[in-house]
Amino acid sequence: MEAGLPPAGAGRVVGEPRSFFGELKCRNVLRAAVLYVGAVWALAQGIAQLGPSFDAPGWATRGFVIAAAIGFPFWLAFAWIFEITPQGLRRESEIPPGDSIARRTGRKLDFAIIAVLAVAVILLLGNQFVWHKGIAQAQSALAMAAARIPPKSVAVLPFANEGEKGEQFFSDGLSEDLINALSQFAGLKVISRNSAFQFRYSKDPSAEIGAKLGVAHLLEGTVQRAGNVVRITATLVNAADGSVLWSQRYDKPYTDLFALQDAITQSVATALKAELLTAPGAVVQTDRPPSGNLDAYTAYQRGIAYVALGTEDGFRQAIDAYHEAIRLDPRYAAAYARLSFAWTSLAIQFLSDPAKIARATDAARAASATSLQLDPDSTQAHLARAYLVLNVDMDWVGGETEYRRALQLAPNDAAAQFGLAVALGTLGQNRRAVDLTRQALASDPRHAGWYLWQGTWLAALDRLDEARQVVDTAITLQPGAAYYHEQLAIIEILRGDAKAALAAARQEPAGSWHDYAMAFALQVGPDRAAADAALAKVVKDQANAGPYQIAEVYALRRDPDDMFLWLDHAWISRDAGVGYLLSDPLILRYRDDPRLKAFCKKVGLPTTTDAVAMK
Repeated sequence: MEAGLPPAGAGRVVGEPRSFFGELKCRNVLRAAVLYVGAVWALAQGIAQLGPSFDAPGWATRGFVIAAAIGFPFWLAFAWIFEITPQGLRRESEIPPGDSIARRTGRKLDFAIIAVLAVAVILLLGNQFVWHKGIAQAQSALAMAAARIPPKSVAVLPFANEGEKGEQFFSDGLSEDLINALSQFAGLKVISRNSAFQFRYSKDPSAEIGAKLGVAHLLEGTVQRAGNVVRITATLVNAADGSVLWSQRYDKPYTDLFALQDAITQSVATALKAELLTAPGAVVQTDRPPSGNLDAYTAYQRGIAYVALGTEDGFRQAIDAYHEAIRLDPRYAAAYARLSFAWTSLAIQFLSDPAKIARATDAARAASATSLQLDPDSTQAHLARAYLVLNVDMDWVGGETEYRRALQLAPNDAAAQFGLAVALGTLGQNRRAVDLTRQALASDPRHAGWYLWQGTWLAALDRLDEARQVVDTAITLQPGAAYYHEQLAIIEILRGDAKAALAAARQEPAGSWHDYAMAFALQVGPDRAAADAALAKVVKDQANAGPYQIAEVYALRRDPDDMFLWLDHAWISRDAGVGYLLSDPLILRYRDDPRLKAFCKKVGLPTTTDAVAMK
């Protein structure tokens, strides 16, 4: 025997040499392999079933199985080399034949394999049950959703631009014109631009798009403008199965654009068996120039595209485009209305210098007056006027009057429905605001900002579960947007959950609304030093920009004297928050204080509201 080598047969039962398979069996390698595979199988099913509850990514199960496959040969090598003994792990080659307990270990492994396989089978059966149940629930939900979708409903998806890149506004303008034209038909639900255009590049099947928008039909197509020729392909499909109900290709001179749009509108309305509105006071609306000047119409559509950017530069470019449209057709009422809206938006959203704000609002007022003079029955003109008087003049009753007139002229107009909701909410009619916003969201079901306002009015009515749900929807539609988590923090405060309020406040993106949210949440928490510091911060940084929010903080602190001081400051600085007062449970905890009634009278608000005050 060579020195330093173990005796032959060490670590084995003495006997005849074993085959390789026999060696695997003796060393329990086969049992270890079965145990490993069974454990991986059971764990993979567990991850697949429990993962969604912990927000695990979709690739978690696949990643686990791949990692387990990589580890499998190492496990087999481990089982070959080592044996479990009462003294712990030892190399198999170092164990004398008489000391091996491999057979007893094998029996334990058999029991472990049985247990693991039993767990795996239970998980498999459970998964099948949950899977089938989930399918049934999904099918039931789809069936219920389909039952709620009116047969006469359509979404005009943005027509694809197949012309030059800079012509996107032209194809978008055609799509919006079709939306506006179809909205004139009675009993026809038409999705507004904001929601429909979110599916510009969507690869979702038609059934899914239809379900998300709540419509039975989709109108889609392509537009190509080349010189003086326009080529348009339009297709109306059944959203449920993608079947084509009507399709047409047009090759027309550019000068026939309006006639072409009318032909498409009429074909779709005929296919859906819709008829023009006959509601009392309703007037067919149009945003075409009265002269029929196509260059003016093109400039007008370019202005709409610039406004959609939502930036200061975008509004300034839109103003220039509307001026060009008006230069080409001085009687273009719709262009004046859009011009007024652009000037008002620029003033209240982006300008801070009082002189510049005054010039912008004067320009908005002049454009609004001209628009109404040119076309008193223009919904766009009344919407622009309402937006101006409500946000600049703070003429709450005047805003309501203008929105009511806009809605009378165009009963299906979602913007008019929501605008009237804002006006009525401002006047303390929160229940009516909820109803109108629900109607508006039927036509614009993916408008995050409208869901947020709906949450405000629901919270005012103490319908806090519903309020939380719609604000969550707003956050889902527009994650990362400012103000949304601040509103969520307010709802949690009203629910009496200080921890949830603080958690929501911390999720508000950095900026003034984050500071307000933190100040609100900390006032109802146990850390008084932190509450005082948060208040001091907003007073220091936001005294001019957010006096109304500071008043709300003092309301939470049960300090009415300072609350009224800051309310007066809010009115002097024309803080838009004043219009929220009759929907504000925080301020309304002092609704019986004579000073609040006096303040309401001073700012032109009613002294009554259907909102529920915070206790």
